[in-house]
Amino acid sequence: MNVGSGSAQGADPEPMMEMNMTPLIDVLLVLIIMMIITIPKQNHSVNLNMPVGTPPPSNVKPVVVTIDVDFDGTILWDGEVIPDRPALEAKMNSVAAMPDQPEVHLRPNKLVEYKVVAGVMATAQRLGVTKIGMVGNEQFQ
Repeated sequence: MNVGSGSAQGADPEPMMEMNMTPLIDVLLVLIIMMIITIPKQNHSVNLNMPVGTPPPSNVKPVVVTIDVDFDGTILWDGEVIPDRPALEAKMNSVAAMPDQPEVHLRPNKLVEYKVVAGVMATAQRLGVTKIGMVGNEQFQ
C-alpha cells in the first residue's frame, strides 16, 4: 500500500488503495504453465489389428431373387406371379432359411400404391430376410 503526500498542510495523508497486480499475474501464469505441463497426453487413437494384403477375389456370383411389383399390385417372384400373401411368405421363408441368403432385389412400378411395396418390405423384415434392396425398374416404369 502506498501512502501519498497530502494536499492540505495539516491533513492526514490519504492512503492509495491500489494493489500491485504484476506479482499476482506472474503467479497465475506460472500456475497455468505448470498445469499445462503436468496434463497427461491424450491418445484418441484406437489400435486395431487389420488384415495384411489383398483378399482373394470371390469367384462365386451372388444369387439374385427379383421381386417385381406391378402398377396394379401384382407381385412377381423372378417373373412368376405370386397369387396371395401366404405364397409370398412361403417364398420369403425359404430365402430366410438359407445359410447364405440370396440378394433380393425389389423393383416396384412407379405407379403402384406404396402400401403394397411397404407390405413386401415388412414381410421380408419380419421373416428375417437381410439382403434386400430397392432397384430401379426400367421395364415397368
